[in-house]
Amino acid sequence: MEDMDRAEGSVPEPGEDKQEAPLPLPPAFLEFLSENGLDPAVYSTAATIPRYIRLKPGMESQIAEIEGELKCGLEKVSWLPGFYTIPPQVQIAGTKAYQQGKIYGIDAASGAAILALDVRPGDHVLDLCAAPGAKLCMLADMLGSTGSLTGVDVAKHRLSACRTMLQKYSLGDRTRLFVADGTSFSILPVNSNLRRMEGLTDLEENGSTFSEWTSRRTWKDRQKAKKANATGSQHLLAPSEPELIYYGKHSGLVGLRKSDVLCPAVNDETCTSGYDKVLVDAECTHDGSIKHIQKFEFWGWKTLDRRVLDAERTDNLLQLQVPFSSSPWFIVETGGHLYNTCSMTVAQNENVVQQFLSTQPSADLRKIGLANTWPCRSGGIPKTLRFDPVTSQTSGLFVAKFSKLPT
Repeated sequence: MEDMDRAEGSVPEPGEDKQEAPLPLPPAFLEFLSENGLDPAVYSTAATIPRYIRLKPGMESQIAEIEGELKCGLEKVSWLPGFYTIPPQVQIAGTKAYQQGKIYGIDAASGAAILALDVRPGDHVLDLCAAPGAKLCMLADMLGSTGSLTGVDVAKHRLSACRTMLQKYSLGDRTRLFVADGTSFSILPVNSNLRRMEGLTDLEENGSTFSEWTSRRTWKDRQKAKKANATGSQHLLAPSEPELIYYGKHSGLVGLRKSDVLCPAVNDETCTSGYDKVLVDAECTHDGSIKHIQKFEFWGWKTLDRRVLDAERTDNLLQLQVPFSSSPWFIVETGGHLYNTCSMTVAQNENVVQQFLSTQPSADLRKIGLANTWPCRSGGIPKTLRFDPVTSQTSGLFVAKFSKLPT
């Protein structure tokens, strides 16, 4: 799933130049909402939802300076550490604070989902469907100088944007990024590879090893990119095998054999070598991204039909979400596993959770204790959460957290 943070300057912000009116939603979308029991009135609340930004840790002393650049005050979000609200019409892309990586846009509901994962120092974390990268950055912030972070996305150009974001915010030292299909990704974190390589004294004699990462592409890679652009593929399809496009200098890969790092996991390894925490940010119809839906008035409602309402695409999403939610399960240790979407439909949320639980007897649905202080409501299944514009003053988001029972 993509965090639907607004691309700065890409489209005019609805309501900037005139009083906001109820959005004239097209009949096909109204039918979609009716079929899923959703109230179309929620899409007229976009102008009342504040814009959220996250302040990079350590930048608190510069708040006054940032406020001067933005020409507005930063209102602290009481229930979410490090988050602030600014007026919806404020643009941040042209400010030094944004360009220097001191602030970035991320919806408060998305920030809450990351907190629910309960990342601890030293954890090995997997972020599936990582683009465009705001959640990935927050995860890297929480890990600090310990553990590791692995980001996966099926679209290479989108994951390349994540790479740029990590470098901009100086958060990529312990991160590696794979272009891969999240439903079949099975590469273990670096800690497992170190265990497998115990006893090796000369890595160079045992195959090709990773040197420090560089942004310079080989001639072969440039030719592949040129060919993809010419055919219009834009790397939207994952390679047959995961492709590593970035690794930080402290990600643990430098000096390791490529054959060890890039080989898929086998079942007996995952009991002790899997990821501590996994974020399954599932691809969905994005109907809960209120401000994003509102932009289709400018982009054209036919684009909405193609991206959200196309029956074949919706059916494919529903068929994808259950295996997508469970595919990384066997490479998870006993730690947290979080499933979330920005859809407000039951079909893409509660139904997926129920199917997942029915197929994974070792999965235990967990209560999110932090939610006791959050402005959200319970989902249709106990222990799950729903954020929405009316209750939460955020975009719509569904969150379910699991742990893996010892076997």
